[in-house]
Formats: sequence, structure tokens, C-alpha cells
Amino acid sequence: MCRVRAGFAIAAFVALLATIAGTKAEVDLIEGNPLIEIPAGSFIFGNDSGPENERPQSVETLPGFAMNRTEITNAQYRHFAAETGHEPTFYTGHPMLGLDDRPAVGLSWNDADDFCRHYGLALPSEREFERAARGTEGASFPWGDAPAGPTRVSGGSDTCCTEDERDGYRVTAPVGAFENGASAEGIVDLIGNVWEWTRDVYAPYQGEADSEIAGKFKALRGGAWNSDPEKLSATYRLAFDPDFRFAANGGFRCVRSPS
Repeated sequence: MCRVRAGFAIAAFVALLATIAGTKAEVDLIEGNPLIEIPAGSFIFGNDSGPENERPQSVETLPGFAMNRTEITNAQYRHFAAETGHEPTFYTGHPMLGLDDRPAVGLSWNDADDFCRHYGLALPSEREFERAARGTEGASFPWGDAPAGPTRVSGGSDTCCTEDERDGYRVTAPVGAFENGASAEGIVDLIGNVWEWTRDVYAPYQGEADSEIAGKFKALRGGAWNSDPEKLSATYRLAFDPDFRFAANGGFRCVRSPS
């Protein structure tokens, strides 16, 4: 009987180690960019005080998901490209935009989608992005409602769309450089640095899209290093051509999502 119990104890211990190892492997799918868990629940989506395309505000519910702590870096994208034979970013080798610790820019929606899928992940939905960037109470920013500033985000000048060195960087900043701008869960750079692709087709929250744009664009979120203050918010939405891969201010991150 003692031997049987000892056997069960050893088996349980081995199973526990395997579970821990599996969890770590899942969290560290992209080296140096862990997935941060965001619990299921309700949150405020949209903004009745913002531009027309942010309306109407509503209360939404999402299952739990997990999001990369930072935007995908050039080093991480280069590793993916070398492993898969995928085309590198347009700005590979650029003296500033191509630095290892800067967010990968110069890539299409399909480039970003291919990257996430390679790791068994997906681009975030607009709802997932907004939940991560606003918390559950509908804050304007990941850190709350205090205005964005050069200690919290990598943003642009007060008029669109010009770079600004008040944050210490002419163009993109190293990912994670603005810890003061982190969300409650510890996700950084959700506002500023680079616009981030979502998996959603750009459309109004209610009603049908105009025929000129219906089904043609993807939604970008978060603003960038050359964005004016209006665009540096958790609710601002930008429609963008998914095939365009030359933007110096557009990047992405991935999520593990049940949907």
C-alpha cells in the first residue's frame, strides 16, 4: 500500500511539473514578450463624448484572454521571419526604426496576422484592445483619466502628425520604456509608440458602413509616436488599408483568445 501511495505521489508531482512547464511554455510563446492574463467580465466599450465612430458607448462582456505585454519587436519579428521564410519588415536595417528593441513597423495586416498565427495566437479584437487599455470602468487611458504626457507615452506634437522629442525619442521608443503608462494588469505601450492592428474590419458600432469603406479597411488602435493628443486615447479608432506595409508608425501585438 505504501508503495502504491508513493507511486501516486510521484505521478502527481510529475504531472504538476508538466503543468507548470506547459503553462510557462504557453506564457513565453514569444521570447521576451509574455502573455498577460486579463480576466473575464464586463467593461465599458465606446465613448459617447468622442468622435462619431466611437459611439455609442455600451457595456460589453468578454471571456478571459491574454495579451502580449509589449508590442512585437524587430528582434521578435526577425526571429519569426528567419524561422518561417516570411518577408522581413520594410524597415529592417533602418538605423532607428529597425533597432532590435523597437516595435516592428513597416508590415501589412497579413504580415501581423501571419506572425500571431505562427505562435497559435491572434490579433486582438477592438473589444479586447479596449478592455486591456481601459480596464473595467471605462477610463480614458490605461493608467486612468489623467492626460497623456511624455512620461507615459511616446507621442507626437500637439498638431497632427509630427514627431516630437519631448518623450526622449525622435521616432519609436524601445518597447516598455514607459512603465508609467502601464495598465492595471501591467501591459505597456497600449497608447502611443505605434498604432496597433486589430483583427476587426473597420465599421460603425451600429448600422451599416458606407459602401465606399465597407469591408475594405482594418481598425487600428492606440496612436503612435507622431500622434497628436486627440489620437492618444484608448477609444480612438483609425481605418487603414490592410495591404499597406510601408507605415513607419504601425505595429501590433498578439492575444490568446477563445474567440
